[in-house]
Amino acid sequence: MSTINLADIRLVAFDVDGVFTDGRFYLSDDGIESKAFHTQDGFGIRQLLRAGIEIAVISGRSSAAVAARMAELKVAHVVQGCGDKVAALDKIAVSLGISVADCAYVGDDVPDLALLKHVGYAIAVANAVPAVHAQCDYSTAAGGGSGAVREVCELVLAARAKRS
Repeated sequence: MSTINLADIRLVAFDVDGVFTDGRFYLSDDGIESKAFHTQDGFGIRQLLRAGIEIAVISGRSSAAVAARMAELKVAHVVQGCGDKVAALDKIAVSLGISVADCAYVGDDVPDLALLKHVGYAIAVANAVPAVHAQCDYSTAAGGGSGAVREVCELVLAARAKRS
C-alpha cells in the first residue's frame, strides 16, 4: 500500500464523479448536464493550494460544469475525457517535477484502480466500491459529494502540521 508519509505529499489528484460529486449527474430534456458540488470541498482545495500542494482533477467523462468549477477554484491541472488516468497523472507529475510516489489520488470506482495502485498514497471515498477500498491506504468517513474532498484536504494539511 502506501509508499509515502502523507505529510510528504506534493500533489493530490481527484476523480470527479463520485468524489467531487455524489456520482449522479442531471441531464435536462435539452441534453444539458449539471452536477452538484459541495461548497466545503472548494474551501479545502483552496487551502491545499495556499499550502503549496498541487491539485489535479482527472476524469473519464467531460463536463462543462467540471471545467467551470475547477476554473473557479483555480485548479490548473484538469484532464477530462481521459481514457488512461495513469498516463495523465504521469504527464502532470513530470511537468511539475514531482515523483508519482509523492502523489495521492482519490477515487471511488473500478476505473480508478490502476491509478490508485500507481500513486504513493491511495484514498477511497466512503461510498467507493469494495475493490477500491481494498486498494487504499485511507478511506474517508464522508461520501463523494458530501465533504470527502474537504476531508482529504484536511487530512493532508494535518499531517503537514504535525511534521512542523
